[in-house]
Amino acid sequence: MTQTTPPRVYLAGFDVFRANATEHGRYLKSLCEAHGLEGLYPFDNDVPPTSTPQKTAAMICDANINMIRRCDAVLANLNLFRGWEPDSGTAFEVGMAVALGKPVWAYFQATGTLREMITHDEQGFDEQGFQVEDFGLPRNLMLACSWVGSSTSVEVGVEGLAGYLLRGNTPVAG
Repeated sequence: MTQTTPPRVYLAGFDVFRANATEHGRYLKSLCEAHGLEGLYPFDNDVPPTSTPQKTAAMICDANINMIRRCDAVLANLNLFRGWEPDSGTAFEVGMAVALGKPVWAYFQATGTLREMITHDEQGFDEQGFQVEDFGLPRNLMLACSWVGSSTSVEVGVEGLAGYLLRGNTPVAG
């Protein structure tokens, strides 16, 4: 059976906090389209302002969760955000996609393994006294062991995810 509509890809990441978030979303969606995918960007959701910021936040959360449920895969920006870890909202979206059995492709600038990135003592503990993982992975094992592929840029990520979804190519890091 041939798929008649392009696979839908949820575009997860802290890109929604950029000053040019709408334009960047258009760029991400155009990358997807160029590779035979339909990009779903969180700003595609119609979330009218409500009486309180908390109600608006809940509507945004619900809309994004519903968008993830409708997608076929997730492309996740796992670059470092406000510290040594990816954005927590994006990590949630990746976890949800994995729980729903949807493939996730991650992209981020290669900065080495967690042990190489985070200062630690001889026993492997950071300055706060927490052990730094030593699995040779570029992100926390729960993220790195759950994606179908990863790349160093969104452009290569879209191409890799399209190959995975449309042509059944074996994913590789790159």
